Amino acid sequence: MKRVHEKDIEYRKKTSGVKYLMRGPSIDWGIILLKPGEYMGGKPHGHKYIDETFYFVEGDGVMIVDGKEYPAPEGSVFLVEPGEMHDIRNDSSKDIKIIFIKGEYRPDDKIE
Repeated sequence: MKRVHEKDIEYRKKTSGVKYLMRGPSIDWGIILLKPGEYMGGKPHGHKYIDETFYFVEGDGVMIVDGKEYPAPEGSVFLVEPGEMHDIRNDSSKDIKIIFIKGEYRPDDKIE
């Protein structure tokens, strides 16, 4: 068994960004916290072999897939397929929180 608490792990940018809660052996998942005006990565990325699911658990954002923007109100779920380039933007005036799940643990799978 593996156990973590969200508060024990820092976001990539300290107060926002990506935070992995579990990395392997069979799944990758975590939380993304974006402040108003922030992007998940700033430029789109994708994955060669795995899909990635995003669940907008708090707040309203914008999901960007292959250059097309999709409204992502709280409660939205997106499944991004292998090869689809994606990013997330917070266009709102409040923080947004997104849970992400990668279908398989493959840390070498990123496409930029």
